[in-house]
Amino acid sequence: MIELHRIDHVALRVGDTTEAAARWCAQFGFSERSLNDARAALACDDEPCALELVAAGDLRGCDHVAFELAPGCSPDAAAAHLDAVGVAHRPVDGGLSVRDPEGNEIHLLRFQAPADPRPVHARPASGAPLGHPRRLGHVNFLTGEIDAQLRFYRDVLGMGVTDWLGDEAVWLHVNADHHVMALVKPSPSTHPHLHHLALELVDVGHMRLVLDHLGRHGRWLGWGPTRHGVGGNIASYVRIVEEECFVELYCDMEQLARHHRPRRWPDDRFSSNTWGPLPPRSYFRFDSEAVQSERESAETRGIPLAPPEVRA
Repeated sequence: MIELHRIDHVALRVGDTTEAAARWCAQFGFSERSLNDARAALACDDEPCALELVAAGDLRGCDHVAFELAPGCSPDAAAAHLDAVGVAHRPVDGGLSVRDPEGNEIHLLRFQAPADPRPVHARPASGAPLGHPRRLGHVNFLTGEIDAQLRFYRDVLGMGVTDWLGDEAVWLHVNADHHVMALVKPSPSTHPHLHHLALELVDVGHMRLVLDHLGRHGRWLGWGPTRHGVGGNIASYVRIVEEECFVELYCDMEQLARHHRPRRWPDDRFSSNTWGPLPPRSYFRFDSEAVQSERESAETRGIPLAPPEVRA
């Protein structure tokens, strides 16, 4: 069997690790753990790494997502499970690397007990700047093959299903957090893409301060603030043009009961945002036309976003 404990880090492809590390630290409050021309490791608080930046020339987007195995589930045990279900893997960083059906790379890392097991507020100061995020909480992938992706993350990696939104989105958990991953199929022509990585904040007051800070850096929201029906979290989605993703800033996520059973929510406005509007069409796209439309709030001014060009 295999069991995951938590999300460990997200790795994004960048052109210049020094530039990207300085930008993420200045804008989102990360602390630099290590930096060279090939890689940068950034942390939210006192963890080894929450965001890894990988030099990749002109390539952008997600390099991999890493999860920590649960205590008692060694990389050898995980490898035996993967062999039994016929999933190829290779060694990486003392753990394993696999690919999901759409080619996204997933790292499975050995469990590492924290040096100090007390709650974060009771540990010595980490040196993180005032206002830093609490932690990396989850990721969301756009998918064109939601059923195959679900089978992989549920049956191969052992995640539990939390909720469905109609037949077009599913949320998955590995601990009490409502989700550590979501898979969303907004249209039949959806192409695989990391949509967002999510950083937990303390509360809405913390979110206000962070959004004011990001606004002064020229960042804008693709959607939000919202109160999701599914998951319950208050969330704001910040467009990251450089790495072709969003950062979700969130707080107040639903914590699951021990014997939680999956729910199927209607695919309506209330399930997505109990406070009001659904996201604009640009929210699910990363092409230059969508980014420009969103930057100028064109959809809210009655200027429709043209359909994306169909790729061969």
